[in-house]
Amino acid sequence: MFGLGMQEVLVIALIVLLLFGGKKIPELMKGLGKGVKSFKDGMKEISEDGTDKKSDE
Repeated sequence: MFGLGMQEVLVIALIVLLLFGGKKIPELMKGLGKGVKSFKDGMKEISEDGTDKKSDE
């Protein structure tokens, strides 16, 4: 995973937990999930637009 070992991932998770607290993390993950879904939808629209243009030519 991005060239990170298990120890590095645990340290990053601990820092995030200390910075944001346990109550805030679910909200952050929900927002991150919505952002990823929006990005995927946008990429899907772009690829569909590209295939539509090719079929019209």
